[in-house]
Amino acid sequence: MSPRAGSAGLKTLAFVESPVQLLNVLEWAHAQSPHTQEASGGGLTLVVLSPIDPMTRGQLRRMAELARQEGHEVRWEEARGGAMAPFQTIGGLTGMLRRADRVVLGDPFSRYVQLLLTITKARDLVVVDDGTATMEFVAQLARGERLVRWHRKGGRPGPRDLVFAPVSSSARRRLTPSEKRRVQIFSSMPMEETPAGVTVTANTFAWTRFRFGPPRITRGSDMVGTSLVETGVVDGDRYLEAVRSLAKAHGATRYFAHRRESTEKLHRLAVETGLEIVRPDLPLELIARRGPIGRTILSFPSTVVHTLPLALSGTEVRVAVCDIDPAWLTETASPRAQGFLSGVTGTARDVHRLSAVTAV
Repeated sequence: MSPRAGSAGLKTLAFVESPVQLLNVLEWAHAQSPHTQEASGGGLTLVVLSPIDPMTRGQLRRMAELARQEGHEVRWEEARGGAMAPFQTIGGLTGMLRRADRVVLGDPFSRYVQLLLTITKARDLVVVDDGTATMEFVAQLARGERLVRWHRKGGRPGPRDLVFAPVSSSARRRLTPSEKRRVQIFSSMPMEETPAGVTVTANTFAWTRFRFGPPRITRGSDMVGTSLVETGVVDGDRYLEAVRSLAKAHGATRYFAHRRESTEKLHRLAVETGLEIVRPDLPLELIARRGPIGRTILSFPSTVVHTLPLALSGTEVRVAVCDIDPAWLTETASPRAQGFLSGVTGTARDVHRLSAVTAV
């Protein structure tokens, strides 16, 4: 049995807000020496700062069960369950934060996490992947820039951004290595710039391969969805036409929805493309590794073009990525959008690159 979260044996606190972040904390723990407490669950407490979105919550609950099976302590926080929830959550975590030797976090852009970073006295900070956002975080940290998500960069800071600016600046300073603090990034993402003093460790998805699979591979193709429409980057009509064209050209039959894709958009995709819409109950890396999965996985630029080849290493599955045509971008898309998405595709290893399909 692992120690209770508030016990004197507490070594590491991990804060996650998404299923992928939780998966990558499990990968990080697995990558530690098997003789350490973190690897056996003895010193790792996972704190889930639960979002409101039902799909995300469902996947997080499944991932939390996997974490418990691995021997880790899991503390579920209804961090957004009403106006007083943030104060109650932070108040309840303050003592643990001050006692922790190491803090692992999945989203350095999260205002919640940034607030928590102002409390901790931990000498070791570890940032695990939160998808492609990690690439932007590393670049911003290396250049000493303020922490802003890539799809928002270029816009003017809103009133809430200005109010929160001192906390964000403090978090950035704490994520900068010093004599008092070590910073590690555990990532499967490529990095052009590495901040001075930061240790980068490769996430090879060894735990996923050890725990699941190998999968049964079908003859057809599967498609991976993206939330680029929901984040205001890609036009909805253009996206639907691109999915239809890509599915027809490659014989795709299933569409694995991103957890943030809207119900209305997915219904329209099903009706107008004939694809079977699948709502995964776990991160796609685990779904694909469990199988069955298509011999070809089609994707637009996203995290999975980097992670799936690692999770499916040793199998015959091919990952193919389709570029985003600049014409698909919305008028309100960040000026950084096209360059960032091209970089996601261009830096992906072990994938087959497809030209942007013509959306008519």
